[in-house]
Amino acid sequence: MNLHMSPAPHVHSPQDTRALMLNVIIALIPCVIAGVWYFGFSAVALILVSVLTAVLGELIWQKLTGQRVKVGDLSAAVTGLILALNLPPRAPWWLAVVGGLFAVIVVKGLFGGLGGNFMNPALAARALLLASWAKYMTAWSAPQAAADAVAGATPLANPAGYSLTQLFMGNIPGSMGETCKLAILIGLAFLLVTKTITWHVPVAMVVSTLVFSAIVGANPVNAVLSGGMLFAAVFMATDYVTCPMSEKGQLIYGCCIGLLIVLIRTFGSYPEGVTYAILLMNVATPVIDHFIRRRVYGHEKEAKPQNG
Repeated sequence: MNLHMSPAPHVHSPQDTRALMLNVIIALIPCVIAGVWYFGFSAVALILVSVLTAVLGELIWQKLTGQRVKVGDLSAAVTGLILALNLPPRAPWWLAVVGGLFAVIVVKGLFGGLGGNFMNPALAARALLLASWAKYMTAWSAPQAAADAVAGATPLANPAGYSLTQLFMGNIPGSMGETCKLAILIGLAFLLVTKTITWHVPVAMVVSTLVFSAIVGANPVNAVLSGGMLFAAVFMATDYVTCPMSEKGQLIYGCCIGLLIVLIRTFGSYPEGVTYAILLMNVATPVIDHFIRRRVYGHEKEAKPQNG
């Protein structure tokens, strides 16, 4: 077999997987702090169970299948942490165990590990838990700091019951990581400054959600500040493995997610459409990458035919 080395330039990144995952963990810390502040010790316990399950589950799976152990890259820890922040703060601990194992073994491990999964593991696990145990996954609790909040009524179900300040600061029922928008924006700023992600997917998602919500007659601001839209735009839709590679593709991807969110919320029976919107677009990512190709920096010139 003849091997051909293409000419320079060759793109090299100083950040490895561990460094990128560590940046994501640091960016999630404000959301963790906000979740613990509003929901107390139960949030801490759920986070620990979810992260430990994901890390140990991946470790055991890689040992059993004879793979090189890669839990040191922190990707399993990130999956467990994001899954926990997608759960109701007082969900039973076994939900985190089931979700964590499904994420790292079924969604990730069975497809070859990090880089082989075609769906976001944490989101796929959340979809499984929601479909299987909706009773627990929709049992929202009022924050400890909001005695007047109504347990079980999120802003999506009761949009008129909360002020913009409550929606922004997170003094509302919901998943422990999605309520405080200030914490999410702090995390976004860190990810952008460290160049862990780019602005294309989050901005496209937010703008398209605002626009399409206005078109269907919904409150655009409430559509963005309610539910898990903003958290997902920053920490899940930007997943390297499951979103398009090109900037143009990421803009299309983000806009389509925003459209699907609005369609599901408006015409579906489920008030929150973020999980399924992103998973559907995860499946569509290869199609987007096929038609929107990244710029080629160098290629080998075709040989000219010789006369005679």
